[in-house]
Amino acid sequence: MSSTLYIVSTPIGNYADISLRALDVLKQVDFVICEEFKEGNRLLRHYGIDKPLEALNEHNEAKDAEAAIGRIKDGANAALISDAGTPVFADPGAKLIHLAIKYGVKVVPVPGASSMLAALVVSDFNIDTFYYAGFLPRKKEDRAKRLKELSAMKSVCVIMETPYRFKPLIEDCVAAFGKDRRAVVGVDLTMETEKIIRGKLGYVQTEFEKTPFKAEFVLILDAPNKY
Repeated sequence: MSSTLYIVSTPIGNYADISLRALDVLKQVDFVICEEFKEGNRLLRHYGIDKPLEALNEHNEAKDAEAAIGRIKDGANAALISDAGTPVFADPGAKLIHLAIKYGVKVVPVPGASSMLAALVVSDFNIDTFYYAGFLPRKKEDRAKRLKELSAMKSVCVIMETPYRFKPLIEDCVAAFGKDRRAVVGVDLTMETEKIIRGKLGYVQTEFEKTPFKAEFVLILDAPNKY
């Protein structure tokens, strides 16, 4: 292990979901690049791992990624983790990986948990093909425009959003896709509080109004004209 950047997937909620390989890599690298110190420290402390942490997030990635890659080029090896799940998907890290490849640093994926895939496999939709829409624009008018574009697509669509934005998101989805489009919402996936809400968008909205939640979630919209 030398001059290598490992892209390490971590649990999305349940700490038992980490892989043995991920633990081995985290124990052996020289330093760990995390999204936020608080979450990175919590994760390593849970597994009894003591490694130096460097934060790389949306605020500093553009200027600090070069320094991190410089250390790896000089012979160190590092692991990139996100706050939860697989790094780079809607998380920082793309700049770091780009620089690593540019400078000839070996990049090794260490696969594991992914909230997107966890939600997809229990959706009961045809996921031979699907579209990952990621996080939508924050402004209502921009979000509505994006959802209108997505509603015209013929494939299953995966949408991510922060916990406190589910209400405006589901309202805008009903407006764009119609209340009869089938949907699945995976809430607190892998946790004891895990909940899967299935049904048409109108039903999902009603269920949320009955029992509001402020938790991590993934929204999956079925393709039009169910197969």
